[in-house]
Amino acid sequence: MLRDRVGRSRIAVIAASAVAAGALASTAVAGAATAVTPPNASGNFAFKTINDSRDPTFNQLLGITNSGVIAGYFGSGQKGHPNRGYVVAPGYSQARFRNENFPGAAQTQVIGINSGGDTVGFYVDAQGANHGFYKVHNRFRTADFPTADNAKPKVDQLLGINDKGIAVGFYTDSKGQNHGFRVNTGTHRFNLITVAGDSNITAAGINNEGDVAGFATNSAGNTEGFLRRSDGRVFHLNFPGATMTQAFGVNDGDEVVGTYTDGTGSGATTHGFIWSPGFGFATVDDPNGIGSTTLNGINDRGTVVGFYTDSAGNTDGLLAKSNQ
Repeated sequence: MLRDRVGRSRIAVIAASAVAAGALASTAVAGAATAVTPPNASGNFAFKTINDSRDPTFNQLLGITNSGVIAGYFGSGQKGHPNRGYVVAPGYSQARFRNENFPGAAQTQVIGINSGGDTVGFYVDAQGANHGFYKVHNRFRTADFPTADNAKPKVDQLLGINDKGIAVGFYTDSKGQNHGFRVNTGTHRFNLITVAGDSNITAAGINNEGDVAGFATNSAGNTEGFLRRSDGRVFHLNFPGATMTQAFGVNDGDEVVGTYTDGTGSGATTHGFIWSPGFGFATVDDPNGIGSTTLNGINDRGTVVGFYTDSAGNTDGLLAKSNQ
């Protein structure tokens, strides 16, 4: 099947190369079997920094199509630096950036994109509330989960969309708990996404098989990633030794990307990862942002987008292409 053949073969090649280069380590645990540290596959990618020059201090690249079109935004959201959404086409010069902002909104983040150029994200209104949106056939529409149990101010966000027009995201209730949901952009019908044993669910990415990646709080109170397949099978994703794991994107081969955290408090570092059900985890860090890398989107060619923090404290968009 496509999901197994594509997902396993690519990540296995990348990880095998990392192992051959000496990136695989193991640690012995007293009274237990040897635990294997996932390989660091960063050296098997070619990285490129991509920023919209209208605010070179803050960019995030969040979704990518198979043809290489990227969704993202610039602006930190602080006073004087509002979020401004964009889509940027291959070539990635400044002339290839196209503004994409919800009409009349104070701020917009464009987060997911499908092969037809339809996008999803969220916008902030004048009162500070977040509203999910989708833009299909060049028309914007608000997409807030239909419930009266909302946080104040409201928080609704859409984070991913597949080629069938199914989008996923989350809303926050009055107790501060997140609830994952999907919405059909053709019918505007919503339904909740649940993960057995988990709460506080954020649905962050969806592929054309209907498999959903995201993150949630498990029964131990820890943040873990998940992949919930359309057949109901759930993979709970916890990077070995990490204090937190979040999954953000998934392709049609069920390759998942996201971030994991080492340590806590001021000593915490974040690292990107790729995971496949046929292999497991591999670390992928931008060389300009080791300890501060987040991977957010992946296409079927294994090209990844995300962001990192540079030595000057700026947030920069990253594009990573496998060189295997």
